[in-house]
Amino acid sequence: MSSETFTAMRQSIVDGASSISAELARQSIALGIDPIQAIEQGYVPGVNHVGEQFAQRKMFFPDLVMAGEAMKAALNVLEPELERRGETRQMLGTVVIGTVKGDIHEIGKSLVAIMLTAAGFKVYDLGVDVPYDKFAARAKEVSADIVGMSALLTTTMQGQRKVIESLDRAGLRPQVKVLVGGAPVTRQWAQQIGADGYGANAVEAVAVAKSLMEHRAAADAGAPS
Repeated sequence: MSSETFTAMRQSIVDGASSISAELARQSIALGIDPIQAIEQGYVPGVNHVGEQFAQRKMFFPDLVMAGEAMKAALNVLEPELERRGETRQMLGTVVIGTVKGDIHEIGKSLVAIMLTAAGFKVYDLGVDVPYDKFAARAKEVSADIVGMSALLTTTMQGQRKVIESLDRAGLRPQVKVLVGGAPVTRQWAQQIGADGYGANAVEAVAVAKSLMEHRAAADAGAPS
């Protein structure tokens, strides 16, 4: 029965069907399926498929958004059950993410947060219009590995530089890696302000976040990164 359920979960993400993904999550709890299994064998393969299709330009941004919302709906059901059981997913790392001060654009940042969560990161989403120092304070509080910043306006891009300066003042650099994105943001801009990574979209941002953690693990092991 669980294999059929996992297949349906995967399809609910591919279809971007939030009500179905949430209902399947509720059914899986009733059936006694481990929530971690449901996430990793049911829903995550759907997110991965949509990401691959997006990268190949066979699916598009609206598909990615709908898949992200469907994943979020499932997690909203399963995460309280995980807490009730005292279980935790093995995490790749901890990310603090937000849209910088002066910018209230939500969709892109939220999509990255959902995709990172699906990929196995613990994500603290600060929301939009986030003061520069709040990124550093939250990163310190939760021992973040990565700080992710979105800016959708050319006028707020400078805020990304100011957040990095705030992380410097807090003594969190270079151990806390910085990932930036947003419509006007470029790889060159990321290099100019001293960021560690740049994601042109949610799929790329997840890949870069994974790469940053792999490099850290290699460095910690004394291997070349």
